Amino acid sequence: MSALSKAKGFRKSRTGTYLSIGTTAFGAVSVVKQLRHARTESDTLMLLDAVVSAAAIATGLAILVRELKRIGDDDVLFG
Repeated sequence: MSALSKAKGFRKSRTGTYLSIGTTAFGAVSVVKQLRHARTESDTLMLLDAVVSAAAIATGLAILVRELKRIGDDDVLFG
């Protein structure tokens, strides 16, 4: 098994999905900082950028949670 196929398999695994959720959630910290900075500077464009970034993070987390549930449904030992 090549390193590339192992990496693709890890990304589709339960552990890989949890890692992706953690990394995505960690990115939310940056967006919160960006939101605070935009509000203190009254910068509408930066605020809009932060809101769009937050929506992308929320969508990404929802997709990862759905993938985690799908992995759980496919796992005979899990459910």
